[in-house]
Amino acid sequence: MGLFDSLAKNALGGLLGGSSKQDPAAMLSGLLNDAGGLQGLMGQFQKAGFGEQFASWVGTGENKPLDAEQVQSAVLGMQTQTVLPLLAQFLPQVIDKLTPKGQIDDNNPSGGQIQSVLTSLISSSLGGLFGGGKR
Repeated sequence: MGLFDSLAKNALGGLLGGSSKQDPAAMLSGLLNDAGGLQGLMGQFQKAGFGEQFASWVGTGENKPLDAEQVQSAVLGMQTQTVLPLLAQFLPQVIDKLTPKGQIDDNNPSGGQIQSVLTSLISSSLGGLFGGGKR
């Protein structure tokens, strides 16, 4: 695991309540499994009135944001204190990266796919903090 991968995992662990032992990919994978995959999660967001935002994450255009309270209303029954900050910050980008063709091709992405996307997103964010370009 590279330096940025380690930093990314630790930073995300901090967002999830301070313990880097919590696996964010497993949490998101569990969320997707509980929801019935990306299609099920999309249905939850549609029922909560946020179908347009979710559709923007799937589509190829700009991702429309949701705040933590909006995500909470769409994803009930989760450990809200732990999951909501993560979801509000990363879910739009994760869904966008898991649907590069602007449609849901893989309804149940693996934990490895989710981990790869999260690591890439967080590494990009951390790279920007440290002046960012590759050498």
